[in-house]
Amino acid sequence: MTKNEQLKTTADFLKKEGFDAIPTGIILGTGLNALVHELTIKKSIPYNDIPYFPKSSMEYHAAQLHHAHYAGRDVLVFEGRFHAYEALDYFSITYPVRVMHSLGTKRLIISNAAGAINLDYNKGEVMLIDDHINLQGGSPLAEKDIDQLGPRFVDMCRPYDKKMMEICMEVAHEHGLLLHRGVYAAVLGPQLETRAEYRYLKTIGADAVGMSTVPEVIVANQLEFPCIAFSALTDVCDPDALAPIDLEDIFAQAKKAEKVLIVLVKNLIQQL
Repeated sequence: MTKNEQLKTTADFLKKEGFDAIPTGIILGTGLNALVHELTIKKSIPYNDIPYFPKSSMEYHAAQLHHAHYAGRDVLVFEGRFHAYEALDYFSITYPVRVMHSLGTKRLIISNAAGAINLDYNKGEVMLIDDHINLQGGSPLAEKDIDQLGPRFVDMCRPYDKKMMEICMEVAHEHGLLLHRGVYAAVLGPQLETRAEYRYLKTIGADAVGMSTVPEVIVANQLEFPCIAFSALTDVCDPDALAPIDLEDIFAQAKKAEKVLIVLVKNLIQQL
């Protein structure tokens, strides 16, 4: 079966389940699932029940697709995402983006957890991704028969939607919220970076680092699918004061950042 046939089978299944022509899609990242509790759920389907949908190996990802009502709008929410470090190919990693585009979704909102390279940032804060650096060693466009799914050569001079970004900056100002705007570096992982790697990331212009998001954004741009992305800053990556990872603190900081993210996303959806 071709990739297009797989996508059609998945989309046809979801359309029959009522997941059709929902204007806004949201991909929730690690530890950023409090938004789900703000939703009025119309229907939920586990990823495992969706034909050809990838299988997540992440134990702290709920791995569910929700058709929900939020901020006065219908939204399509992917609770849990896929990563290159799960030994998945890029077609699988970006499958949710292609599926929502096939369903008629018009725009994409992405969240992730990231480490702050910019030492002016603090744990528990939020960064609006203005640009990115792809250090994952691969691309979802560097695949066989990619031309069947969209253009192979995709312009990335403005990967994130200017209008949605401007709305979020205005919302942050109106609500007195601290919202950084910076560059996200996507690495393969799953190991965290060494002190030397953090210094390198700072040198090349990264403000935050994580292990996701960029593949989805590349595909969104291939499909001419407007997108915006946020990083919840869960730790500070100071190479001169580096301490072992504390997962409990990372999840606590993600929860702190969620409060800001929920205000931003709610107001963004209301204004679109």
